[in-house]
Amino acid sequence: MAYTLQQLSDFEDIRTLKHRYYRGIDTADVALLDTLFTDDVTVDYRGGDYRVTVSGRADMVEFLANSFHSGFVGMHHGHMPDLTLTGDDTAEGIWYLEDIAIRLEQNIFTIGSAIYRDRYVRQDGRWKIAHTEYDRVMEVERPVREDERIVVHYLADKGRKPHERADISHLIRWTEPA
Repeated sequence: MAYTLQQLSDFEDIRTLKHRYYRGIDTADVALLDTLFTDDVTVDYRGGDYRVTVSGRADMVEFLANSFHSGFVGMHHGHMPDLTLTGDDTAEGIWYLEDIAIRLEQNIFTIGSAIYRDRYVRQDGRWKIAHTEYDRVMEVERPVREDERIVVHYLADKGRKPHERADISHLIRWTEPA
C-alpha cells in the first residue's frame, strides 16, 4: 500500500506524541504531559500486582506526576510502533514498552515489558491520546542490591517531593501476583 504524504506525516506526529509521553514520564514534565491527552482520556494499565484505571486528562496527569516522583528512578522506551489510521482524525497504535523502575522508598528494582494499545484523535490540528492501555508481558522485581549506587537521579530534583504528592490510591487496585 502506498501512503500519502499526509498519512506519513500523521504517522510521524503520532510517533512523536508517544515519544513525548515516555519522556514526560521520565522527566516529570507535567506541563508537557498535560498537552498529550484528550480531556476525556481513558486509561487501563494491567500489571503484575496492580490495575490502574483513570478517566480524564486531569486525573491522568495527576496519576503520572504522583507515580513518577522524587522517590522514583526509571526509564521507559517505546519500540516497534504499529500504527493504523482509522479515519481522517483518528488512529490506533500498538507499542512495545521496555522499562526499568526503581522505587527508592520501597527499595524495589523492576524490569519489565508491556504491550500498549492506544487510540488517538486529532484535535485542533494536534494528535492526542484518547485511550491508552497495556498488559504486562514480563515484570521482574527484586530488592535494590546494597552494592548498587545511583549516581544520577533526575527526578530527585524535578519530581514531586513527598510533601507535594497527592493520594492516588483510588486509581490503583492492588492484587496478588499470579
